[in-house]
Amino acid sequence: MKLMSPTGSLIPADAPFSAEQESWLAGFIAGIAAAGRREPSTGDTPTATVDVLFGTQTGSAELLAGELVAGARSRGLGGSATELDAVTPERLATMSHLLIVTSTYGEGEMPDNAGLFWEALQADGAPRLEGLRYAVLGLGDRGYDDFCQAAKLVDTRLEQLGATRLHDRVDCDVDFEEPAAAWTAAVLDRLVAETGATSAAAAAGDPSAAAPAPARTRSPWNKRNPYPSRLVVNRLLSSPGSAKEIRHYEFDLGDSGITYAAGDSLAVTPVNDGALVGAFLEHLGASGDEDIDGRPLAGVLRTGREIRTPSKDLVADLVERAPTSELAAIVAHGDRSDLDSWLRGRDVLDLLRGAGSAAPGLEELLPLLRPLQARQYSISSSPLAHPDRVHLTVASVRYDTPDRRYEGVASTYLADRVGEDERDAVVGVHLQPNASFRVPADDGTPMIMIGPGTGIAPFRGFLHERAARGASGRNWLFFGDQHRRTDFVYEDELTRLGECGVLTRLDLAFSRDQAEKVYVQTRMRERSRELYGWLEDGAHVYVCGDASRMAKDVESALLGVIAGQRGRGDDDAAGYLADLRRAKRYVRDVY
Repeated sequence: MKLMSPTGSLIPADAPFSAEQESWLAGFIAGIAAAGRREPSTGDTPTATVDVLFGTQTGSAELLAGELVAGARSRGLGGSATELDAVTPERLATMSHLLIVTSTYGEGEMPDNAGLFWEALQADGAPRLEGLRYAVLGLGDRGYDDFCQAAKLVDTRLEQLGATRLHDRVDCDVDFEEPAAAWTAAVLDRLVAETGATSAAAAAGDPSAAAPAPARTRSPWNKRNPYPSRLVVNRLLSSPGSAKEIRHYEFDLGDSGITYAAGDSLAVTPVNDGALVGAFLEHLGASGDEDIDGRPLAGVLRTGREIRTPSKDLVADLVERAPTSELAAIVAHGDRSDLDSWLRGRDVLDLLRGAGSAAPGLEELLPLLRPLQARQYSISSSPLAHPDRVHLTVASVRYDTPDRRYEGVASTYLADRVGEDERDAVVGVHLQPNASFRVPADDGTPMIMIGPGTGIAPFRGFLHERAARGASGRNWLFFGDQHRRTDFVYEDELTRLGECGVLTRLDLAFSRDQAEKVYVQTRMRERSRELYGWLEDGAHVYVCGDASRMAKDVESALLGVIAGQRGRGDDDAAGYLADLRRAKRYVRDVY
């Protein structure tokens, strides 16, 4: 063996050692001996390991899972974050400490990367989990009946299988930061108490155990502190005669430091329509100058409260106050779809007017109004093509009844009210990353994109991304709407992308241009052989748009294509699609 002196020179094997060299060698050998005596549990190896699993639709649960892992490591615990679908019940049975963070999608459903996990967990043959200690954090929206339902289901099922709660489940509303932080601190403290992780690491004098693990860098801009971005482009995309109003927006990122990726979303902080606020004040018999926690009432209603969509608390309050009302009768019937249908098209002002003298007064009403929330929109640009701007593609919501005109909060704020009253055209925005909805890392991988209507938004960004990267992979887009003449948004761009070879194939479905309705799923079935061939070639499939009908119909069509081409039945097709999900080759951005 050759040794090197402290000065960096080699020490000949047969050379006599100087006093300095003897001292250095003695220290070297002592260091090796000390390393050999170090206990694995108190050195670089953590004293205990916690598994963190997440189910996410928009990225928030994944972000919290990463922070959980960072917090665990800072306390001397080992840990890693994994999506739920990557874990089987059999692997759960090998774990000792498990933390789960999951959102709820749609009407009480599991998020896209947790559905396979849940199917396996609730199966009859799921293993017993008596050796598992666990805790669950739910993310949701109290505006939905099935608030945090995914978290509740997982929490209950783990208990049924014999696992023991490390800490009670916490269900977070849309403002999840503070309760999530409190739950995280409590759970990690409990883990430390059970495992002795921090004390063991500190006793070993291991500085790496005491130092916090690096967490993902978080932007200073968030829903509590949105970036004031200038809206520099507001362009109508749909043509005269369209039943829709679809607009293209561009936001200047300026010196924000915001960096985004194709597939992310942008959250817009809206402002309620002044005319609606005025009607609201008139109904309440208020001037708008009333002091509400140091702010005038008019300002609170304009920027602080949801006055379009009635909250569950408001509905329940009105039912209690007016038990013989039409609303009370529908609620008593117990059919949620009937209630949803009745509420559709009605806002808070409608319900207050309908309650008449039984309606709550100002002081009773304000606590029943939810905080005004930012609205998220899929980004329709690529940072490689537009590094200093973010593009959105948004349909303005407007409709009339014999009594009133109704308008969407954020969509018409962007279309009509940004920059009104000669103010700067500034909008509060923050980024909502979506790490699971990404262009393939391999530029040679084929992409199949299915996005009718404004669902085209992220795929415009994907195509711009691939063009900027010079990607060789084939790209197939399914797009549609009502009429080609009025609703073919970005037609010129898509034509150019096709001419330059970026958009390999474009299939269009304009539902009302012929007697029989034609949708994107119709085109998918017509192209079954080619579509399956792309899947066999390794294509990634992306779906964006309406979750309630379109996404379900597209998935049904995709299963039909797979079953028809493989000829092995529905179970085989479901398994094939499940494999695509696990491989991140079938992902959705639905709302």
